[in-house]
Amino acid sequence: MTAQIHTIENGGVTSAAGFKAGGIHAGFRNDPNRMDMALVEADELCAAAGVFTQNIFCAAPVIVSREHLNGNGAGLARAVVINSGTANAATGSIGLDAARQTCAIVADALGCAQEDVLVASTGVIGQLLDTTPFTVAVPLLHKRLNNEQANTEAVCGTHGADAARAIMTTDTHPKETAVSYVSEDPDYKGITFTVGGMAKGSGMIMPNMATMIAVITTDAPVASTELHEALVAAANQSFNKVTVDSDTSTNDTCYVMASGKAAPNASPFAAESIAYQEFCTALNQVTQTLARQMAADGEGATKLVTVVVRGAATEEDADKAARTVANSPLVKTAIFGHDANWGRIAGALGRSGALFRQEDVSIDIMGIPVCRNGLTVEFSEEEALRRFELPEIVLEANLGAGTAEATIWTCDFSHEYVTINGDYRS
Repeated sequence: MTAQIHTIENGGVTSAAGFKAGGIHAGFRNDPNRMDMALVEADELCAAAGVFTQNIFCAAPVIVSREHLNGNGAGLARAVVINSGTANAATGSIGLDAARQTCAIVADALGCAQEDVLVASTGVIGQLLDTTPFTVAVPLLHKRLNNEQANTEAVCGTHGADAARAIMTTDTHPKETAVSYVSEDPDYKGITFTVGGMAKGSGMIMPNMATMIAVITTDAPVASTELHEALVAAANQSFNKVTVDSDTSTNDTCYVMASGKAAPNASPFAAESIAYQEFCTALNQVTQTLARQMAADGEGATKLVTVVVRGAATEEDADKAARTVANSPLVKTAIFGHDANWGRIAGALGRSGALFRQEDVSIDIMGIPVCRNGLTVEFSEEEALRRFELPEIVLEANLGAGTAEATIWTCDFSHEYVTINGDYRS
């Protein structure tokens, strides 16, 4: 029995029952018309899980949120607060105090424990985070999310889409998605469950256990341990398969919260149940959709690039080979220049560390065979140029060394990437 998963039009982090979210201009950024703080609230304390960067220079909010999730990524949460503009990374004990104070401000507004609040920050590294903006913005946004009156002229939005906009940095647009499905599990038969989320990420992306910043919600009854296991597995097949520029952020964070509101009297999904597998499938679709959105919106990107490597001896070799191609500046600039230069792909495969023989390799660009048995294949440059107009460019390689395969999502490198990152702090 397989549940049919449907994408929810204009869905996002508030599509699942039991959650509210919004964004506000708190003052972390100079532009008064730009929202720079997001708040995601669960109606009640609920199961939560997180995965985080493995960068040694991890940010203060990562350290604090790990603590709040029992040090193992699984626990309970009532809210997530995110600011953009300042990363609160490389800020020492002062940064840790700021992250904890932020959680305390949210806890005071919601009437929950400080440990029930998760926090994330994104922006410039090495700058101290002023928590003063939180003291006004958090209570104001909380009141508005709960339909209370608040007299202010602040730019404030009380929808999931506003939260997604508030966490953007160099992103050109918010990243959201949601899906629903009717369970086929006999214990939950006929119940509709929803999984939705938002993410931000455009540059400094090659995550290790997460993405830049993402928050996912579900109204399915999933306990924190199973929630964490599902998130780790989903992240490994989505967020950890994205690279924009081979840099891992100090702040990479992904949270998932489960309200259980779709089946309020039901027991949590058992790990071996049909219901849990259905949830994992839905979660995978949400994380992969968000991952593809991030890759397509890479800084200065004009194309989403999907790199598929098949025929590797091991899964590790497949990932090495695909990731090396995806990270290659020569491959990425060739795509920007609409140049079907398969030699750059071959060169990246050869230095990836994957084991194979060059005489066994085949390469296709956008479905056009360009290399077979390690040798060039004549192809139409005109047809290749026509296919380069597609929004997604697919590069495929078969190493002829086994049965393992991997897919990595990336983007091209344009002049704009250099401009954005050359001017980032100014």
